[in-house]
Amino acid sequence: MDLELEGRVAIVTGGGMGIGKDVARFLAQEGCNVVICSRTLSVLQATAAEIAEETGRDILPLVCDTNDMESVNNMVANTMEHFGRVDILVNGAAAPSGVVRNDIEHAGDDELLGDLNTKVIGYFRCAKAVTPHMKAQGFGRIINIGGLTGRGSKVISGMRNLAVVHMTKSLSDQLGPHGVTVNIIHPGVVDTPHIQELYEREGEKQGKTPAQVEQGYIDATPIRRTLQPIEMGWLIGFLASPKAGAVTGESIGIDGGLTRGIFI
Repeated sequence: MDLELEGRVAIVTGGGMGIGKDVARFLAQEGCNVVICSRTLSVLQATAAEIAEETGRDILPLVCDTNDMESVNNMVANTMEHFGRVDILVNGAAAPSGVVRNDIEHAGDDELLGDLNTKVIGYFRCAKAVTPHMKAQGFGRIINIGGLTGRGSKVISGMRNLAVVHMTKSLSDQLGPHGVTVNIIHPGVVDTPHIQELYEREGEKQGKTPAQVEQGYIDATPIRRTLQPIEMGWLIGFLASPKAGAVTGESIGIDGGLTRGIFI
């Protein structure tokens, strides 16, 4: 399928590693020029060089702290100066799984506020900054990377994903008349360096090895495997394309069937 992404410009926050890196790679493979953003320039530069060499596309690494509106505005301004347009925003800059995973007696309010500021307000800042440009050109795609913790009750930080779902739906109402769609995906257990850290933390709590924790997730997943970051890129690539113009305001799980709830 031709996703009609040739020559489009995408911004991927959290694009230096993990899911964001593979999202940026796939968008570049499909013909996009891509801005990748995070707070660590060395990681961004290495990723940009790698993807540019693989795809021949222009990959622009920009340092951006999504906790700061001025930093976000500067990132978008630099994107416009370099490429002259922005068609796609993939919001992915956040602590994987959330910072606050403890029982309430041990949970910190500052850490929880940080989680909400980075993921909810950070995504909001980026959407706010790109919206005028997308509205002016009559086309735009905003894809938020959420998380399954918003569909369950195990992790306090999961509230941030639920808040992003609400924001996604609200923005889809506002921006739909201007040709801009807004959707959110909820990845399952994705094989990234961060998930290995989660296996280690959970293993310590449960008295298991990281491999045993991983196997527990695999056994609970109908497709009986963890997911690869590029699989998130494939879904996001479709949602970012003109072919997905009728899909907006949607909350889509990509978890191998791990979620047992029924969502209509």
